[in-house]
Amino acid sequence: MDLPQPLLERLKQNEKIAKKFYEIEASILSILNFQDFLEKLLREISEKFNVPHTWISIIRESSIADQLIDIQNSTLLKSSTAFVSRQSFSRMTRNRVSPLLANTDLEKFKDLIPESFGRSIGSISIAPITLDGEIVGSINQADSDRHRFEPGIDTSLLEQLALKVSLCLSNVTAHEQLKFLAFHDPLTGLLNRGVMERILEREFQRAKRYGMDLSLLFLDLDDFKSINDTYGHDTGDRALCHVADCLTRLKRDSDIVARFAGDEFVVILPSTTEIQAEYYINRVKQTLATSPLSRESADPSPIHVRLSHGISSVPNKSVQSSKSLLKEADKKLYNAKKNKSPKKSGV
Repeated sequence: MDLPQPLLERLKQNEKIAKKFYEIEASILSILNFQDFLEKLLREISEKFNVPHTWISIIRESSIADQLIDIQNSTLLKSSTAFVSRQSFSRMTRNRVSPLLANTDLEKFKDLIPESFGRSIGSISIAPITLDGEIVGSINQADSDRHRFEPGIDTSLLEQLALKVSLCLSNVTAHEQLKFLAFHDPLTGLLNRGVMERILEREFQRAKRYGMDLSLLFLDLDDFKSINDTYGHDTGDRALCHVADCLTRLKRDSDIVARFAGDEFVVILPSTTEIQAEYYINRVKQTLATSPLSRESADPSPIHVRLSHGISSVPNKSVQSSKSLLKEADKKLYNAKKNKSPKKSGV
């Protein structure tokens, strides 16, 4: 029996749409970094479906928000990404996991829509995307035509798109996490020793070539063993993160902070004299003194984390390599600790 012409046309149309979804999936499946993945995804959807507005909304409290905020140097992503609170996202989508279509009262979705789009939207499609079972945001499409995403139309293909995006996003996230761990310390999130040494060599050669200042700080926590023994290793880890956060907050954009090993940290300070480096580390120590580590137990007494440090710098005739710059700072750190009077960090 021949199918009715309208139904036949609908089936052909669905086949074309399904093919486009497959082409999009194939084009993004092998991409393993956030920026390229999202840029390719947004371009492919816009071009293949002739959608005027395609963008992603990301829940600020989600596990991928920080990574996406960090890549907002991309012109496309900056104009095609909206960050929204989980509470606001849940209110607008009513916690549904299936695609939501709307063409009336669109003002209530304003937090989901990038400011660059203005208000020239007649209908909208919001398809939640997930990561490991958690809703992290949505892939959205909009058109000035109020009938394009009219409530009541079949959303099964939009649901398939959201599922494919979620699966690809999981692959990208896993790869990005592995890449992060290859370059960063997993506890503090700082650069690890291997990366630090490569950066130090680069900065040392640049300082020598152009006659520029370069200083290096080598520091560690006073009585760190006492913190671990007295309060436990979880508190010791918190103390390391507390120091890492302070070093990072007070540095310049050009400075490099790395975890060297254990409770040791290195700060590379390009275009910085030894006096300027001393000023920086003194600010860090003052901040730690006025911002002690809070206790997680019933004991209200705070833990004062203290540091010792050594500074080496270029130009310095005794420093002939990046390794000797590091060794010189380490030597000065050792002397600083030896000359300190014993003092418990938690007192």
